[in-house]
Amino acid sequence: MTITNATKVTPRDQNDDVQDNIDPAARPTRRILSVEEKLDLLARYEACEPGTKGAFARREGVYSSQLTEWRRARDAGTLGVNRTKARTDERENERLKKKNQQLQAELERTRMALDIVGKAHALLESLSRSADSE
Repeated sequence: MTITNATKVTPRDQNDDVQDNIDPAARPTRRILSVEEKLDLLARYEACEPGTKGAFARREGVYSSQLTEWRRARDAGTLGVNRTKARTDERENERLKKKNQQLQAELERTRMALDIVGKAHALLESLSRSADSE
């Protein structure tokens, strides 16, 4: 039997009190795998014979559900993509689309106003010319 996250044995005094301030029941730390490590584990898992895949997962300390999730993410091209960043990007895209629509509407109003001002200018010029010719 192998202990994967063993803490060192702490010396005790006569009264069985711990001499150091080391917690003998320290919580294990979470293992964080990089994208390359996940892809390596997936490749090795998929290379295993059908009867040995469970033993491989136990030996590597991963659950089959993790491997399934990583495989789906790899096939979708989203393995290693930060989901919160993707959601933030989606929100930013929506905000920019809304701003773009507002600016398009404002541009259309400005063009119509310029068109009206141009027509008014042309009308006033024609009235001025007709008044000068009389």
